[in-house]
Amino acid sequence: MANKSSTSTKFDAPLSHTTNKATHNRYQFFVWREFVWGAIAGAFGEGMMHPIDTIKTRIQSQALLSGSQQSQKSIVQMVRTVWVADGLRGFYRGIAPGITGSLATGATYFGFIESTKKWIEESHPNLGGHWAHFIAGAVGDTLGSFVYVPCEVMKQRMQVQGSSNSWNSAIMKDKMQMKSGAEMYGYYTGMFQAGHSIWKEQGLKGLYAGYWSTLARDVPFAGLMVMFYEALKDLTEKGRQKWAPDFHVDGSMEGLILGGLAGGFSAYLTTPLDVIKTRLQVQGSSTSYNGWLDAMNKIWKTEGAKGMFRGSIPRITWYIPASALTFMAVEFLREQFNKKLDEDNMQEVTSLSIEKPKSSFKEVTKLEQ
Repeated sequence: MANKSSTSTKFDAPLSHTTNKATHNRYQFFVWREFVWGAIAGAFGEGMMHPIDTIKTRIQSQALLSGSQQSQKSIVQMVRTVWVADGLRGFYRGIAPGITGSLATGATYFGFIESTKKWIEESHPNLGGHWAHFIAGAVGDTLGSFVYVPCEVMKQRMQVQGSSNSWNSAIMKDKMQMKSGAEMYGYYTGMFQAGHSIWKEQGLKGLYAGYWSTLARDVPFAGLMVMFYEALKDLTEKGRQKWAPDFHVDGSMEGLILGGLAGGFSAYLTTPLDVIKTRLQVQGSSTSYNGWLDAMNKIWKTEGAKGMFRGSIPRITWYIPASALTFMAVEFLREQFNKKLDEDNMQEVTSLSIEKPKSSFKEVTKLEQ
């Protein structure tokens, strides 16, 4: 009997170990695969929509670079200007730092959204709701900003420069001074040269130019976008259950439509914050604006509401498809890989809980004989 008892303990141990492991996996905070899906989706969206972002950046910064509020170019005129001066390559200036920054912020954004949602659902269901999604999106984007902001500074300066010839022509035409510590910065040949040049001339402050204005724009934008997205998903699900219970929509298609709407709403509401951020980041060593509040005050006084919402159309035009493509990519990756990963994990747990007790059962039989 004593032998039976001690072997019986061995029989129970693997089950206990498996249960603890499963419980640990269930309540761990980070959903690591969502960080990967978010990084891929963020880079994909940025790569597809970079040309429109270039037009938006140029429109928002032209008053600062030319030093005049007169003869501001329209979207069509700006597209023509970029095409004539630099061709297709001009629309893709700054794409390397753009994709690098989007990899980082996409990973933290979607990773923290899903990790926080999972944690709330399993551990603190009373904290759920759309404001929880807002906070999760804001936190994720804030963490990504440590990589994203220097990349954004490099990207936007490269975007407004275009090719070397067009930048030098602009310098001569608008009488911009090129000396160190003066009005404008030299031409950047690539991402690493841009980073080195900014660091050499302005230090860490230059790489993080407009950091707080970026947070002031991106924290509300990131929070609003995921909040709108989740709210639209809830409304869609309720409508489907009420009017078309048998109708099925592919997750990636739903992400495409709802992600685009959420991105468009959020982009328009945060356009004034984007204008301020862009002006601060492209001004270089000059001191046209002494901080966020000074920039807001001067833009409002000299350009009014029109100036605050300058570039809103290309911004929305960029964010609707960019957000749509990003959410579509995330939902597609989830559909394609999450189920398989969950099945693999389940098979691993099943293997641990069935195979090990078998060997222990044989030991019990042997001892009894």
